[in-house]
This record gives sequence, structure tokens and C-alpha cells, in this order.
Amino acid sequence: MLGRIHSLESFSTVDGPGIRYVVFMQGCNLRCKFCHNPDTWSSSCGNLMSSDELLEKILSVKEYLFNSNGGVTFTGGEPLLQIDFLIEICSKLKEHGIHIAIDTAGDFDYSNEKIDKLCEYVDLFLYDIKHIDNIEHKNLTGVFNRNILSLAEHISNVKKIPMWIRIVYIPGITDKGDSLDRYKKFISTLKSVEKIEILPYHEMGKYKWKELGLKYELENIKIPDDADCKRIHDYLTN
Repeated sequence: MLGRIHSLESFSTVDGPGIRYVVFMQGCNLRCKFCHNPDTWSSSCGNLMSSDELLEKILSVKEYLFNSNGGVTFTGGEPLLQIDFLIEICSKLKEHGIHIAIDTAGDFDYSNEKIDKLCEYVDLFLYDIKHIDNIEHKNLTGVFNRNILSLAEHISNVKKIPMWIRIVYIPGITDKGDSLDRYKKFISTLKSVEKIEILPYHEMGKYKWKELGLKYELENIKIPDDADCKRIHDYLTN
């Protein structure tokens, strides 16, 4: 089976525990206004690669992964859009004892039985909740968040897969109104959350929007610093 791969990164320390081999999958249904990888949106681009080809690349650095208690992280784009390929490559990685993380925005039908099959191989979900409010989520990403929240509940409370919640802190947007209280309440209902990560909004991908002929809508947003992110993290975890 072939997967569409945007790019590969053989040494990352910010995409899960330890040193990670990161596979950026091609294709995403969300159109996040703050996305720093809009070049991953199209599902018809990227490099076609078989699961065996990808496995060989990953195994070439497995000692670094093992020695750091790391593993492989699939991100994107949205990796769940290529769930058949994910199931195939993850089953092969598990045969070699490699830790597997999936970084997802969760826009997938949780009742799809393929999710349960994938969960047999996944050790950790890095779960991005772009906005807790359904309408604000639609305004920010182009899609509603009902399936996203339902899938989070299924993975955490039914399948009981360890989960890190990731929230991009965009001042005036993701903390709008009672959003932080609602984030906190929802996260408290999830049974397998090990960590909450607050990621600061940034404009490092803004140039890609220009190169792709896209209008970047988030102008004049304050770039949060470490203290801002710590304040949000402390509020959600205390």
C-alpha cells in the first residue's frame, strides 16, 4: 500500500517522548487560519511511498529512537485521512517494538471501526483541540468540532490510549469568553490524559500562505511568550 508523504524528519524532540522520527502525512480537511503547513492541505500532492520503504527509513535510525525512549510520530496534514496506510505501517513498526504516536486534529468519525484497529498499535495520541466552542472552531478551522470531541472521548475513555492534549494559544481567540473554563471541564472528562501542552501561536508559516497565493487572515495577533503560555497551562491544570 502507498501513502502520500509530505516530508520526513529524523530527529525531533517536540513531537512526543524522547527522540522522534516524524512522518508528515499529506492531506488535511481543516483550514486552520493559523496553520504553519498549508502546503500539507492538498491530498493530491506529496511523495508516494510504500509502507516497506518507510519502514526501512525508520529502522535505519531505530537505535537513536530506542536509546532515547523515543519512537515515531505521524502528523500532517491529518494522518487519519490515510488510516489504511497508517494501520499497515503501524502494524509493521509494532513488530519491531517501536513506540508510535499519532498527532491528530481528530476530524474523523469515531464510529469507524478502523479507528479501533489503529488503536491496537498506537501508544500515544497527541490530540489537537483547535477550539472548544463548536462555532468558534468552525470560524477558525472551517469545520465543526463535534466529531473531534467525540473521537477524543472514544480514544481516551473507551480505548484508554494515553493522550496529550495540545492547544494552540491564540490570544483573543482560543481564550475568548468562557473558553478556558470549557476546555478545563471537557479535559476533566477524559480518563487517559497524561499531559496538557500549550503551544504559542506564531507566524512562522505566514510566508507559505503568500507563496501559495492565500490570504493570511490572522493579523495583529499578539505573539504569546512563555509566561503567557504558563499562565494558561496553570489555569487548565490546577
